[in-house]
Amino acid sequence: MPDHDVLIIGAGFSGLYQLYRLRELGFDVHAVEAGPAVGGTWYWNRYPGARCDIESIGYSYSFDTELQEEWNWTERYAAQPELLSYLDHVADRHDLRKDISFDTRVESLRFDDTADEWTALLDTGARITARFVVAATGCLSKPLVPAIAGIDDFTGDTYWTWDWPHDPVDLTGKRVAVIGTGSSGVQTITAIAPEVESLTVFQRTPTYAVPAQNRLIAQELAELKTHYGEFRDESRLSVGGFPCGDELPPFFEDLDDEQIAGELDRRYDDGGLCFQQSFRDLLQSPEANARAAEYVRRRIGQKVTDPATAERLTPRSYPIAAKRMCVDTGYYEVYNQPNVSLIDVTEQPIERITGSGIRAGGADFPFDVIILATGFDAMTGALDAIDIQSRGKALRDKWADGPRTYLGLMSAGFPNLFTVTGPQSPSVLSNMVTSIECHVEWISDALEHLRARGLTKIEPDEAAEDNWVNTTNDAADLTLLGQAPSWYMGANVPGKPRAPLPFVGGVGTYQQILDGVAVSNYHGFELV
Repeated sequence: MPDHDVLIIGAGFSGLYQLYRLRELGFDVHAVEAGPAVGGTWYWNRYPGARCDIESIGYSYSFDTELQEEWNWTERYAAQPELLSYLDHVADRHDLRKDISFDTRVESLRFDDTADEWTALLDTGARITARFVVAATGCLSKPLVPAIAGIDDFTGDTYWTWDWPHDPVDLTGKRVAVIGTGSSGVQTITAIAPEVESLTVFQRTPTYAVPAQNRLIAQELAELKTHYGEFRDESRLSVGGFPCGDELPPFFEDLDDEQIAGELDRRYDDGGLCFQQSFRDLLQSPEANARAAEYVRRRIGQKVTDPATAERLTPRSYPIAAKRMCVDTGYYEVYNQPNVSLIDVTEQPIERITGSGIRAGGADFPFDVIILATGFDAMTGALDAIDIQSRGKALRDKWADGPRTYLGLMSAGFPNLFTVTGPQSPSVLSNMVTSIECHVEWISDALEHLRARGLTKIEPDEAAEDNWVNTTNDAADLTLLGQAPSWYMGANVPGKPRAPLPFVGGVGTYQQILDGVAVSNYHGFELV
């Protein structure tokens, strides 16, 4: 018999809930976590200004009614310390740490087709066998290290947003460079600008950012708790896994000019990523997209006083929402400070990092600190980092031309290996916690189904997988996603094949598909 029924990789939002759920069902389950504590994303990403871009009241577990009644979020968008404190509380409340091995990475996984079990080789040298493996490895957990010459030559302090020091970093009076203006870059820049002597931002692609309109939420949270169940039901049936105030947003073509302007004003003033739902066809209609994009561009111009800087900060080369939008808390206003400057690396390319700073466009810029906010190898990177082999084939080789999954849950030829919010599921296009709970509950029900029938193996049919890959690709082709060089398409990683990584059909539609598959005796899966 294997050491455990189930091995879970990761102890963030996904891993903790999967551990709890399976343990409650009576499975022998163990988790391994690369970090020294629970938290996953919210353990590692502790850079200045780090916070979620989904409202706290929805970016939380719904499985424990008492938990959601007793926990009081302080802000509309919780900051990293509060999110980590929440996950620590969940681990304590359900005594989850006793079944987690910390400071432990899985280096390889091998499937034995005769015994129907996986063997995991750990970086400690130990081996663990398990009937099933659940990869709760996170969608944005494999950092992307840019190929910048001289990156180790700098004699000042170098910090990565994805591995920020645990001890406080004092940037007061320092000359600081930030490379990257995605979500982590935007949040870091906004947080540190008031304290540094000078801040130079190196930007490759300007981002569309909408205001968070962050605030304290004690009163509205108390009101929400009177109907939290209804709120959760709405979340699961919504497009993005979080209700945006309307059952369905309007189609662009159904609105006149005054109504269009009013809808954009309303969404922008309310704040957050629900701006993307100004129109139901925002990512399908070029006309709708152009109108929303121009609206945000105009707002950027109103916030930044220097016209040249405002233009550099204004995205014009890709559709709005085709790359991950940012939720900001004063980002554009930072560039009105006299100590902040912006360098467009398409005009002044970074040539190398020197001992004293950065050489870009033939000029040398001296710095005391360099902060790299250069993103992640999204969705597939964490899985590709593990040497996963079954029947003589490596998963990373199978995915060499793009991920191939059935429902974003499993991949044909790799039995008994589940991925939580894996590629070709809604994942990063949704409230991650809603999608996590959807996957954890489906996986748990499937394992219970197998156990009740004395079955030891589950694997997708290749035909079902081919159909789902085609469905995912075809759905993405109906949108404007392919017009942006985004990590949604794998375009941020040199050499990574361009393919749509998330399923664009929405959380509610996807949930109904999963329910239908399970009800039809796990259609598309072979159960042995």
